[in-house]
Amino acid sequence: MTAPALVATPAPPGERPREQAFRRLGPGWPTIAAKEFSDHVMSARFYVLFVILGVAALIPLYFGAERIRSLADQVSGSPALFLALFQVGPSGVDFLRADVFVAMAAPLLGVAFAFDAINGERHEGTLPRLLSQPIHRDDLINGKFVAGLAAIALVLAAVIGVVAGFGILRLGIAPGGEDVLRLVAWYLVTLLYVAMWLAFGLLLSVVVVRAATSALIGFGTWLFVAMPFFGPLLLNLASQLLVPASGDVSQQYAAAGGQQLIQRLLPSTLYREASLALLNPGVTTTSNPTTLSQAIQYQEQIQGGLVGLDQSLLIIWPHVVALLALTALCFALAYVAFMRQEVRA
Repeated sequence: MTAPALVATPAPPGERPREQAFRRLGPGWPTIAAKEFSDHVMSARFYVLFVILGVAALIPLYFGAERIRSLADQVSGSPALFLALFQVGPSGVDFLRADVFVAMAAPLLGVAFAFDAINGERHEGTLPRLLSQPIHRDDLINGKFVAGLAAIALVLAAVIGVVAGFGILRLGIAPGGEDVLRLVAWYLVTLLYVAMWLAFGLLLSVVVVRAATSALIGFGTWLFVAMPFFGPLLLNLASQLLVPASGDVSQQYAAAGGQQLIQRLLPSTLYREASLALLNPGVTTTSNPTTLSQAIQYQEQIQGGLVGLDQSLLIIWPHVVALLALTALCFALAYVAFMRQEVRA
């Protein structure tokens, strides 16, 4: 059933500019997405988060510049040298790396752009007026998700461009063709990872009445799941208790595989493994051997060789599917909950 045509009627008394814009532009989720995207780009929140993510990416690059410069002199012409811009940080400090900082800070974009998407409209009293326009109810939630994802994509592209430009202009490291493709693939995986957090924030904005409460839940979940100091550490301890590594060698390998499976319940673990495989062509697997024969085969592999992009994509394919499934699950729950809610004027 299609929405009725929009009739050019005078704006009712008391209608805000936001509703007037929807009335003027027309019905459907593209209109809502365009208006929400414009609001995101013009908001102070957008620039604050852009600065936070940019600083998160440039700080490790600044401190690791000397190390990257010495690395460039030693392995000049290496096809993977450009990707080291996103993986090399100060010596002995692993979390001061561009990819690790992006993994910790990028989910903030998803939560920040969605935690008040619906309950904020309800609190301001604009939600009933928006839904009184000739649009379907699902157009609102679809448009808000698309607009948030587009704004996040713009921020991530700008930050990656700044880091790449720093390496090209300041360090003189030029990317190769496969380096560019790997960087694009990493950008898409990062965008998928952030989209999962955006869908989670959208779900909170639907089921939680107050925006402050949904923000508290969202940022608390981010602190527990995305930061390597809390959730992964606790889950690692829990996996060691649930699947202790004891007995002979084969049982120890099986326990290590079980522990890794438990740790992959966190989406941050999936994203970090996928990032490692994409940004480092020397990574041939993201899984630990679970049997003695697999360990022997892994040791017999030629170390130091580089794999192609197609092989890296095969390695991370299960991670991408899992992240996509989590994103679809969060968005589906938000969609169903919003479609069943009662909206009163």
